[in-house]
Amino acid sequence: MDLSEFFTTDVPALCETEGRSMSQQAMQSLYELRQQNQLCDATLRLENGQIFPVHRNIMSACSGYFRALFTTSLHTTETRDVILHGVSAEVLKILIEYAYLRKVDINETNVSQLFATADYLAVHGVRNLCCSFLMRHMRPGNCIGIKQFAKDHFCKNLETAAHRFVMRNFVAMAQQSEELLYVSLEELRAIIGADELNVKSEEAVWECVLRWINHDAQKRKNFIVPLLKNIRLGLLDTQFFLENVKDHPYVTGNDQCRPVIIETLKFLYDLEMITQKDGEVPTPEIARPRVPHEILFAIGGWSGGSPTNFIETYDTRADRWVKVDKVDPTGPRAYHGTAVVGYNIYVIGGFDGMDYFNSCRCFNAVTKTWKEVAPMNARRCYVSVAVLNDMVYAMGGYDGHHRQNTAEKYNYRTNQWSLIAPMNVQRSDASATTLDEKIYITGGFNGQECMHSAEVYDPEENFWTLITPMRSRRSGVSCIAYHGCVYVIGGFNGISRMCSGEKFNPQTNSWTPIPDMYNPRSNFAIEVIDDMIFAIGGFNGVTTIYHVECFDEKTNEWYEATDMNIYRSALSACVIMGLPNVYDYIHKHRERLMEEKRQKLLALQDQRGQGGAANANQAPGAHANAASNASVAAPASAQNAQNNLAAAFQLGANNEDELMEMAE
Repeated sequence: MDLSEFFTTDVPALCETEGRSMSQQAMQSLYELRQQNQLCDATLRLENGQIFPVHRNIMSACSGYFRALFTTSLHTTETRDVILHGVSAEVLKILIEYAYLRKVDINETNVSQLFATADYLAVHGVRNLCCSFLMRHMRPGNCIGIKQFAKDHFCKNLETAAHRFVMRNFVAMAQQSEELLYVSLEELRAIIGADELNVKSEEAVWECVLRWINHDAQKRKNFIVPLLKNIRLGLLDTQFFLENVKDHPYVTGNDQCRPVIIETLKFLYDLEMITQKDGEVPTPEIARPRVPHEILFAIGGWSGGSPTNFIETYDTRADRWVKVDKVDPTGPRAYHGTAVVGYNIYVIGGFDGMDYFNSCRCFNAVTKTWKEVAPMNARRCYVSVAVLNDMVYAMGGYDGHHRQNTAEKYNYRTNQWSLIAPMNVQRSDASATTLDEKIYITGGFNGQECMHSAEVYDPEENFWTLITPMRSRRSGVSCIAYHGCVYVIGGFNGISRMCSGEKFNPQTNSWTPIPDMYNPRSNFAIEVIDDMIFAIGGFNGVTTIYHVECFDEKTNEWYEATDMNIYRSALSACVIMGLPNVYDYIHKHRERLMEEKRQKLLALQDQRGQGGAANANQAPGAHANAASNASVAAPASAQNAQNNLAAAFQLGANNEDELMEMAE
């Protein structure tokens, strides 16, 4: 397979180097001798008659093929004249240059032929460099071709990397890849049926199936049945399923689709009637959530009148919080910051009820080990933290005596903190984020008042600049970069905790309001995951809370998500992408999610019957299409459809035909 068609012309050629330390001058001299055909002791011939004089020792040092050829005892005379079949002159020149100088020019045009020839001649160094090149230049438009190429050449590492890329970037790949249109039915089923498929909504999977079928509709439309079985139909929005899937011509025109549609309709009915079931209710395959590719960590905070070292992760696909056992053995902290570089989470500064910290701890999410890293130059409680180009920035805070305007950055490579330019004003209990290669910090408390000022830091100039003030004063605030703007949410204005929010557009240098949260809160955690802003925990002015809600700009609405396991404020959150051990941080019993939902609903009914104060009125759920969601109601349109299904059963519509008709 030629991979050149999968690359655009703007991919630059790279000069790759690999190999043990050697005398470059000596090897350069040998290379020049070869070019002049001096002291050469072997000749490589191509089928077109071209000849290449070489030194046998040099070629044997980089190629298992030539080493075996030149050292074999099977022949009565030494092999010195070799004919190479199926090798181009251009590629052989590159391989000979690599043998002498350990460098090779790889580009999108020659990579596939170079890889194949290096594999044939056992030049493993070049083969590995080609793999590295393909991994670095993988994108949605060429990942399937690279995966197939790796499979054809038994390159397991490259094949695995390409498979992970396909899983992680499925939505973009399904929309952009032309190669996808030519995969076999079984290959497509393997892709869309994988638990690791990274889709926020199963609608993307359905659209992918339609795109593949439409490419050759006459031959492929009958494949709708096996493909439907690999879509998690129970996770689709009910209205979307009824209007776009159930009534699609490919589905209605194939009677073999009927059992799949009936199973899905019955499942959607069960969402309404689940509490009337006797015995445990399993989660069917059509509704088991996939595995998330991003994991949100919520670390530490203030809970029950004291600091905590509790850690839990959020499984976005199952809408569940999972306790992490490997807490920091040195103890708890609150009012701290967290930063992620690679798979390492840095926990920075904070307060444990007695001491104000300048210490920093590092948790590796893969090895699950903690270690101490270099301390900051200043003690910082209520610290603001951001990451830019793998540098961790810590700004402002309170050292137990003074609110600070100082700031510093941490280089993990040198394990060293260094001071940067101070901010224009003192800020503790502020919040910082990164946008367009700059750091924004908003609000805070200066020792006298809650502030509405904000400023931006340019690392190239090492300079802070005040920007237009916020519309509201906010201390204990949270801010996050989202869709090209800085979103600032909640906080304390000096009188009350707020549920309001606003966003700053750097292009217009202006603030505009956003919809209010359902819960007022300060000193809470904030992160973007699944392309939504999550507000986590905090203090509502009366008590510490464990409520979680998320904002989706597409709908311009907040939605309630599942609560954390414990009440806490003054916590910090961060997100890690692509953990190799992601299964360690997600909900383990995905087959029991429906039963968990049933038990929670039954408990809620008991509380209502006893006059409990449980709040049953929840926002339309961001994860309402997930059968696993035990706490979020379906959107209104989907709710109406489900009520229709429930009515069908209550009226005695127990046969499949009546159920299908009621779903119309």
